[in-house]
Amino acid sequence: MGGGHLRMSELADTVLLSPSGVSRLVDRLVADDLLERRPCGADGRAVYAAITDRGRALLAEAEPTYAAALRHLFVGKYTSEEYEQLAALLLRVAPACRSLRPDPPD
Repeated sequence: MGGGHLRMSELADTVLLSPSGVSRLVDRLVADDLLERRPCGADGRAVYAAITDRGRALLAEAEPTYAAALRHLFVGKYTSEEYEQLAALLLRVAPACRSLRPDPPD
């Protein structure tokens, strides 16, 4: 989400939700003015979820707490070799996580 937006379908894959689940989540975030829906200029059928200025401000506010939690959990707890093993394991399991996304209801 480097540009601050992502296609709804890509967002669903990234957060491991069904398309309808991510749509409901985005609805709530839009209502809170944290995200907005934007049409995709290149593909009229596609819609982007884009972070708002308010969303960026909230994200910036949360970042120190998130970073502190990661430091507490990971920094200095493992050897260099263990960090490399952890990275390799996470990279190996990441693609499999996509298959855990629930199927849309019939």
